Amino acid sequence: MSPPTPRPGRAPLVLTAALAALLCGITPLPAAADDGPADWTARPAGGRTDRDARPYVYLEGTPGTVLQDRLAVTNHGRDPLTVRLRADGRAGGWIRFAEDAVTVPARTRAEVPLALTVPSDAVPGDASGEAVALGGGEEIRVPVQVRIGGPTLAALTVEDVEISGGTIRYALVNRGNAVLRPRLAVRADGVFGTLLDRPERPLRLELAPGRRAERTEPWPDAPALDAVTVRLRVTASGGARDEAEVSATYLPVVPAVGGGLLVLGGLAALASGAYRRRRTTGHGPDTESADARPPTTGTRPPVTAGLPVKAEPSVQAGVRT
Repeated sequence: MSPPTPRPGRAPLVLTAALAALLCGITPLPAAADDGPADWTARPAGGRTDRDARPYVYLEGTPGTVLQDRLAVTNHGRDPLTVRLRADGRAGGWIRFAEDAVTVPARTRAEVPLALTVPSDAVPGDASGEAVALGGGEEIRVPVQVRIGGPTLAALTVEDVEISGGTIRYALVNRGNAVLRPRLAVRADGVFGTLLDRPERPLRLELAPGRRAERTEPWPDAPALDAVTVRLRVTASGGARDEAEVSATYLPVVPAVGGGLLVLGGLAALASGAYRRRRTTGHGPDTESADARPPTTGTRPPVTAGLPVKAEPSVQAGVRT
C-alpha cells in the first residue's frame, strides 16, 4: 500500500488572496474627468484640422498695400471659451483683427479675419510679428512673417573705432533695408612692420535694418612701445563693404616718465648755461677796454710807472720854440 499523496495546504491560498487585496487597495483608481480650463488652440486658418494648419502666417506685398488672412481658434472643451486677440512685434503694429475678442462655443472652431497694412514708407525686406491669443488662463502666440517687395539695398558701415590697451572697440551700423550678417578683417601696422593680420571671418551677429551693434576685438599681444595704425574692414552679402582706421601710440609708463625728466633736465641746463654766458660778458658789446679806447683831445698822455717821460716840443701855428 502506497503512502497517501499530501494535499496542498490552504495557507498559501489565503496568503495570496490577502496580498492581492492589499495591492488593490494601494493601486489608485482612474481619476475622474478634469473639469479645469477648456482645451483650445490658435493657429493660422486654412486646414480642416489643427494638424493641417500652417505653422505661421506668411504675407507678401508692397508698401501701401493691405494684406488679409484669418486666425482659427478651436475650442476642444465642453464649455464656451472667450479669447482676446492682439498683435506684437514690428509687423504686429500693422495688424488689425475683425474682433478684439471672440467667444467660441464648445467643440467649435471660429475663424477671425485679420488685415495687415504695409506702411507706405516701409523699407523693402522682411518684417516679423506675432498674433497673440489669450483665453482660459493661457496664451498662444502665432508667428507672422511679412515679405515687403521693392529694391533691396545692402549698406554697412564701421564707425567709432578706438584702441584701449589690448582691446579694439568699434560699432557696426546697418544703413540699408536688408538683414546683414557681417564679416570682419583686422590689420595693424607699426613702425617696423605688421603687428596684427586677421583674415576676414564671419561674426556671430545678425544685423537688422537700422540697427547698431557695438563690439570689441581682443588684442592681447599689443606692443609696449610703438606707433600703430589699425584698419578694420567689414563686408556682407549684397555688396555691403566699409573700412575704417585709427592710430595710436604705445609708450611704457616708466621710460616715458624718465624721458620726460631727462628733457626737463636738459632744458634747465641750457637755460643755466645761457645765464652764465650773459653774466661773463658783463655789459655787452658796448663796453670797451681802456687800452683799446682812442685818446681824447686835450688829455695828458698816460704815465708809465718808473720810467721818465720825454716831453715833446709843442708846435703852434707860425711860432717855433
